[in-house]
Amino acid sequence: MTAAPPGSGSANHLPRPPHGTLLQRARRFRAPAALAVLVLVAGLALALAANGRTGSLDPRAASPEGSKAVATLLGREGVDVRLVRTLDEAVASAAAGDTLLVAQPDLLVEEQARRMAEVPASLVLVEPGQGFLDVVAPSVLEAGQSFDSARDPACPFPTAERAGRAELPGRVYSVRPDSATAATGCYPDASAAGDAVALVRLEPASGARSTTVLGSSRPLTNAGLDEEGNAALALGLLGEHERLVWYLPSPDDVPPGARRALRDLLPDGVEFGAVQIALAVVLAALWRGRRLGPVVPEPLPVVVPAAETVEGRARLYRRAHAADRAADALRTAAAGRLASGLGLPRRAAPPDVVEAVARATGRSPAEVGALLYGPPPGDDAALVRLASDLDRLETEARRT
Repeated sequence: MTAAPPGSGSANHLPRPPHGTLLQRARRFRAPAALAVLVLVAGLALALAANGRTGSLDPRAASPEGSKAVATLLGREGVDVRLVRTLDEAVASAAAGDTLLVAQPDLLVEEQARRMAEVPASLVLVEPGQGFLDVVAPSVLEAGQSFDSARDPACPFPTAERAGRAELPGRVYSVRPDSATAATGCYPDASAAGDAVALVRLEPASGARSTTVLGSSRPLTNAGLDEEGNAALALGLLGEHERLVWYLPSPDDVPPGARRALRDLLPDGVEFGAVQIALAVVLAALWRGRRLGPVVPEPLPVVVPAAETVEGRARLYRRAHAADRAADALRTAAAGRLASGLGLPRRAAPPDVVEAVARATGRSPAEVGALLYGPPPGDDAALVRLASDLDRLETEARRT
């Protein structure tokens, strides 16, 4: 009986292993499923934890980053605090003689900043960026970040003098030398070069509304209100007038046609952090993907003779009752060897192989075609006869 040697093109006819049970297949996905469940549970927990809470500097929020404490104190002092969430409400509500607090100026686009610059009320801007300052307070320049939180006022501004030492970590600013607006800088940053300060008070010569630039939201939060003189500073800035309009911008408060880039919504330092992470990933990839030298050949632990491999494959066919696949493997291997021996490509078309073999052996094309490409045998005895006939056909072809 002639069997196809290993690698002769009949590997695709091996009997397929039985499929695993449902439990075995489920075990393969345990880790991904557990990870997905963990992410889902974590997201649900965060959503439930944040349910009912508002964001940073919200006068209704009792969370550490909220401002309910300072809003309550202002109300006890007789200040009418009104929360607005849209620019239209802020412009309509803030009149001359009022204080307008802009909690998160960097959420506003340039068109909104222009409208804010025309409001007659006194402005208190919390941590504004340079883009917003160029429109509303062009005489103030952003001078970076400062972590030197506790500092003395060191300025003649009465509100800062009464508050005294305060905790003001965050942005620092400077005043343009050619500014025509009277400006007072308070709480200088000892760690920064130049005249960087955490608070700038602008007083126009005409006696119109004032503008206060506060570089830290710490004095307005529930967590930082009781530190140093933060409470006195917050109450002095926001309680200057009898009415306070608390404008808390929202990301969806964008005028029609205005678009905000994604990078404008990212907190400070995100881009720098992303660059550092990317650099670390590249270095890690270079470290882990370094060349380890040439491949070193190693002797196989066990050498299996080809005859044993063929015999083992034959047993697999027999155990699976795969007479059709065994016959197909025998025919494919015999056709390939006959084609190569007769000068044809190994993957020559069946009609070409039949014609060449019939011409070489003297048999009829019908007989050769039935042997090489005929129907599968019905039982093991027919398979044995087919193997003998193929072996005899190859012998006759080699004699020519």
